[in-house]
Amino acid sequence: MSKLFTHIQELVGIETISRHKVSGSEMKELHTIKDAFLLIENGLIADFGAMDTMPMMDIGSVTDASETIILPAWCDSHTHIVYAGNREQEFVDRILGLSYEEIANRGGGILNSAKKLQETNQEDLYNQSAKRLEEVIRLGTGAIEIKSGYGLTIEAEIKMLRVIKELKANYPIEIKATFLGAHAIPLAYKNKRKDYITLLTEEMLPLIAAENLADFIDVFCETGYFTVAETISILKAGKKFGLIPKIHVNQFTAIGGIKAAVENNALSVDHLEVMRPEDIQVLQGSTTMPVALPSCSYFLGIPYTPAREMIDSGLPLALATDYNPGSTPSGNMNFVVSTACIKMKMTPEEAINAATLNGAYAMGISKTHGSICKGKKANLIFTKPIPSYGYLPYAFGSNTIDKVMLNGDFFESL
Repeated sequence: MSKLFTHIQELVGIETISRHKVSGSEMKELHTIKDAFLLIENGLIADFGAMDTMPMMDIGSVTDASETIILPAWCDSHTHIVYAGNREQEFVDRILGLSYEEIANRGGGILNSAKKLQETNQEDLYNQSAKRLEEVIRLGTGAIEIKSGYGLTIEAEIKMLRVIKELKANYPIEIKATFLGAHAIPLAYKNKRKDYITLLTEEMLPLIAAENLADFIDVFCETGYFTVAETISILKAGKKFGLIPKIHVNQFTAIGGIKAAVENNALSVDHLEVMRPEDIQVLQGSTTMPVALPSCSYFLGIPYTPAREMIDSGLPLALATDYNPGSTPSGNMNFVVSTACIKMKMTPEEAINAATLNGAYAMGISKTHGSICKGKKANLIFTKPIPSYGYLPYAFGSNTIDKVMLNGDFFESL
């Protein structure tokens, strides 16, 4: 079915020639058309332009959008939304003075979530996760990456990935799955690190590949978690099974993980709260997308990714939520965009580009998502009446989204 929207207040994020990403000064450019039309056919963007250039069309569904700004749906390239329960007690512990690392050392953090998930059956895990997925779609997310990593056993990791696959089958949103068995060393392997890595690479990976459960492989390359050498060995093992590398890196310390990621053709490097000049330099000219997670910095009270320094050096940057129970219990990409502007000094144009086209690149889907371009998926945000697209990050506490379209249809909860 065809749908035509006319007199759109402003059509944001348009491209006449599709780009895979934007970098450096290009990120400040956000192409728009005021008083625009948009034609959608068979779930795809068929045509758009200024109203005075709109051709004659015989379309059954025509909507006046004169009080609506339309922009690409958010592409959230880093989440952990498949988890069990919550970790609100750790939230209180941090208020009382314990650091994220201290909580982890006491058996909290990732290991706490792993214990809860291992005790939760697949149906309950799916139901909890589906509610979160529906919430983030209503908040404007039109493509999402979801990681495992709260299982840390063969059975629990496979359970998580099967839930992700079930979500993908039941919802119209684009979902990419990431195997993050290397999220932490389980307590049972505390003194047997090599054995756990062998379990990951020689037992889990073949099972995941056999069921086609993941697109990417990820590692938490950080002091106290996985070393650079361990990270490289795990990424290489994943590549043998067709999994594209991504890594968590430079969240608390810089230990050389970014260089290892680039050398192993990682699609993205995520977190980057701690960046050295040599880390920025190694990313320059690479195909690896840096991904910032500002709501994690907000929640944990840790430094923000130095976006200005990175963009001004010519790098691209994507924004994602890091939605998880311990360090970012929110999947609100609108808050991420606002926080990037407020705390990281990104312009609204840079932040929107980072949360749409560059986010799509970080999931390997920028050919079909992330901008308004002929032939791309009609995954779109329709705003409530607002004065400009700059009002989206400005009004950080308001819900300015009216409707969300996925594949040409407005989303309704299942």
